[in-house]
Amino acid sequence: MTLLDSDDTIVAIASPTSPAPRGVVRMSGDGTLDILRRMGIPTDGIDRPRRISTHVDLGNPIGRIPVDVMIWPTQRSYTGQPSAELHTYGSLPLLRGLVDEAGRCGARPARPGEYTMRAFLVGRLDLTQAEAVLGVIEAEQRGTLDHALRQLSGNLSQPLERMRNALLDLLADVEAGLDFVDEDISFISDEALIDRLTAIATELEQTLQLMQNRGGGSARITVALCGPPNAGKSCLINRLAEQQVAIVAPVAGTTRDTVTVDIELQGNHITLIDTAGIEEAETEVSQQSQAQSRRSTNEARLRLWCVDASSDHFASNATGVKELASRTRKPHTIDLWIATKMDAAIAPNPVFNPDDPWIQCSALSGAGIDDLRTSLCEHLKKHDTEEIGSVVGTAARCRQSLHLAIAAIQQAIQLTIHQQGHEFVSAEMRTVAQCLGEVTGTVYTDDILDRVFGRFCIGK
Repeated sequence: MTLLDSDDTIVAIASPTSPAPRGVVRMSGDGTLDILRRMGIPTDGIDRPRRISTHVDLGNPIGRIPVDVMIWPTQRSYTGQPSAELHTYGSLPLLRGLVDEAGRCGARPARPGEYTMRAFLVGRLDLTQAEAVLGVIEAEQRGTLDHALRQLSGNLSQPLERMRNALLDLLADVEAGLDFVDEDISFISDEALIDRLTAIATELEQTLQLMQNRGGGSARITVALCGPPNAGKSCLINRLAEQQVAIVAPVAGTTRDTVTVDIELQGNHITLIDTAGIEEAETEVSQQSQAQSRRSTNEARLRLWCVDASSDHFASNATGVKELASRTRKPHTIDLWIATKMDAAIAPNPVFNPDDPWIQCSALSGAGIDDLRTSLCEHLKKHDTEEIGSVVGTAARCRQSLHLAIAAIQQAIQLTIHQQGHEFVSAEMRTVAQCLGEVTGTVYTDDILDRVFGRFCIGK
């Protein structure tokens, strides 16, 4: 894909190719109205968005088919060019027939992502918003869709652009001082420069951390069931999965290898992991089991810490898992506290009170399981809302640029501290601005655009 083709008139099927009541063919380019006219669609005198119900003759054997045509005759369209959509029956032969007819009249087939790339080139979207379009298309669950929609609204590019503008303002002060170095005029002190650079560096590091947490893996949310041996984890995973996926036995240590199962919960695609009970490892097998359990526990986005409520040692076990959770918690990890086996607990249990965070349930009887599911979804929704977040493709593309930006700004701070000269500080700051510009698309090359838009499907 090259920028030289951006004025061609392009056409493609823009709806799913599976049978449907409605299908859409999209066209964009300066020749859109002329091509529609050659297809037999009246466009004379159209100078504002219009809808036309008409017919298009596709020749033998199909003949004339009914078509609703949506026309945007000016640059006030998604692509910033005259555009049109042809709506008809969602039959693949009919849609291909419309594309072929448009091709005979002067349009060329669109390449993957070419419509969104044109929107980017005219400034309708920045690069992170363009990638969010793909995130919306590919979203398989509500949380992933919400992230993509927030990125599309600018929640990632706006803070990055704000940081870049602050950096450029600071760079102007530094370079103004260089212009008047012979006159001993200072536009900014080293102390103020270090403070402002440090503030930008801190915000960049926070943004990168959020991007890594959100964008580094699959769309599924990993939920680990953790806790002491015989805490009811295996029984609980079977209840949540509504199938027998783990062996349940009254003997502690039954689970050695991690057991995983994928479930869907109120639109969230979740991978549940049953881990081995936390205990001192005495054999090689036990050591491997505990290492595997720690890895799953540490990497999970949400952890269900299970403690047997019927045990006489509930209070001490609860304290132990909370201490362990605190030591192993990463930024944006969610911990929930689950009091299991409530059907066998002595009632009323004096350990619990209305303000206690423990979710009380019984996998055997099903009591409290609905409350657990509700709490799970509420925490995931709250967690998604609080994050900056990014779609997976954006995180993969931008991670290196942000690493380079952080390294350069840290170098600028060190140069300032050691008074190595503002001309060297200025060079590092320009590197930071370049890296941030590559993230949002203020600075781009054909290679960057190919990597971004080459992942799109045709027609988007």
